[in-house]
Amino acid sequence: MSLIEYKGFGGVPLAADMLGDENDPAVLLVPEVGQGRTAWREVAEALVLSGRRVVNLDLRGDRELAPHIEDLRAVLAQMGSRPVVVAAGRGSWIATRALGLDGAHLAAGLVLVDMPVDEDAVESGVAARLALPTLVVRGGFSPAQDSAASEAFNAALPFGESADINECDLELASDRKEALLGQLLEFLERRQPREAMEFKAGSDPRTLRDAMGCFATGITIVTALDAAGTPVGLTANSFTSVSLDPPLLLVCIANTAGTAPVLRGAAHFGVNVLQIGQQPASNRFAARGEDRFANQPWAPGQTGVPLLGGSLVSFECQRESLHEAGDHFILVGRVVRAQFEPHRDPLLYFRGKYRRLHFA
Repeated sequence: MSLIEYKGFGGVPLAADMLGDENDPAVLLVPEVGQGRTAWREVAEALVLSGRRVVNLDLRGDRELAPHIEDLRAVLAQMGSRPVVVAAGRGSWIATRALGLDGAHLAAGLVLVDMPVDEDAVESGVAARLALPTLVVRGGFSPAQDSAASEAFNAALPFGESADINECDLELASDRKEALLGQLLEFLERRQPREAMEFKAGSDPRTLRDAMGCFATGITIVTALDAAGTPVGLTANSFTSVSLDPPLLLVCIANTAGTAPVLRGAAHFGVNVLQIGQQPASNRFAARGEDRFANQPWAPGQTGVPLLGGSLVSFECQRESLHEAGDHFILVGRVVRAQFEPHRDPLLYFRGKYRRLHFA
């Protein structure tokens, strides 16, 4: 077991225990508000023995739910793969709100243990928007009371199922925990099998994204000038060399990117391949609402495009062609100039995480 730290909403540090092999399917445990990660420790250790990698999270010391919701979304965005989220008590309220909009992109499934009555989740449509496999467990840690509101919540879930441990007539806490673990494992084996995952046409697009993430890449920042001469740029890892004669490269840009219109019309652009010291720049140019060039050293190239100082390589390109490709467009550039420092180590990206090169 190792102690790791995630960055929550506003940069608040959130501690978590990491247990198990990093190659095993992931489970994220979210405790009841006001409880620490120790509440889940026995369950976490049992899940590891069953072939799971477990992240056992501590919540911030705040009674308001809104910061917790943003914290959970931030943690999920930092994880290298989609986990099954298992939440207890009011932690279930946090999980339902955090995953109610685009949950299928952040998590592979959701388990709600002993969630208090949550009429607002039904009335506001939160339950109906939980478009990922969801298991509702009642009586996991203590006997639960029957509730019509709980039944209404279950009925509103698009992909919901329920388990009532009370029906097992368990009196001992240890027996109740064993029953809870059994329900968790049965759900995990169906919804997050340990064998190889598979994408087929028409499947969840996030599964394809996870598959693509198994290809390790470098990271670039693509730059250009807008019509007013203001520098713009964005982080991209879909980059490759195309040809040496003539000297061509390409980058793939999402149609929804804020800088996409500028890059579509740019006669010249730059591709800056990042080194390990430029991880903060990668984050800044990937975030929305950031002043991306603030405190970022850059200089105009011979065509005027902004080239980032300290990069592993900076390619200055003349636009060669543009091709539509689904939700992206492919920008092909003819290299007119390249500056590089071969002794720096590249910043890498693999399975949703930054990586460093380990030389043999």
